[in-house]
Amino acid sequence: MATAFGAASGTGDDRNGTLADIDYRPSPDEPFMNERQLEYFRKKLQAWKDSILAESKGTLAQLQTDSLREPDITDRASSETDWSIELRTRDRQRKLISKIDAALRRIEDGEYGYCEVTGEPISLGRLEARPIATMTVEAQERHERNEKVSRDE
Repeated sequence: MATAFGAASGTGDDRNGTLADIDYRPSPDEPFMNERQLEYFRKKLQAWKDSILAESKGTLAQLQTDSLREPDITDRASSETDWSIELRTRDRQRKLISKIDAALRRIEDGEYGYCEVTGEPISLGRLEARPIATMTVEAQERHERNEKVSRDE
């Protein structure tokens, strides 16, 4: 997954066709969530999603070609355990894809980059690290504290 983030920084294949965007990184010195930033995050999210989908296709192909009919029962159990772990990973990634799709919708709706709780801008550093973030760090911490208190009761 880390490679998908790095690869998504820009390909020179943006809507304006400028090669200067290859090394573009959003900066706090420019207007927040301007067209260039939105396009940067859209590409980053789409590349991440494409990477996850490619990995999933590989897993599916592997499942179809590999046989779980090893003659030794221990080998079979080991293979089943490996596949179980792989399928759980794919399930987590399926949930991640829905979050990526939601972030892409927020870009289209003009809501991307703003906290869903406070309406304040989410820091570029946070969005760079977690482009699916929906809350500022402070709002997320409050949410997690409230969640912990609710669980403890």
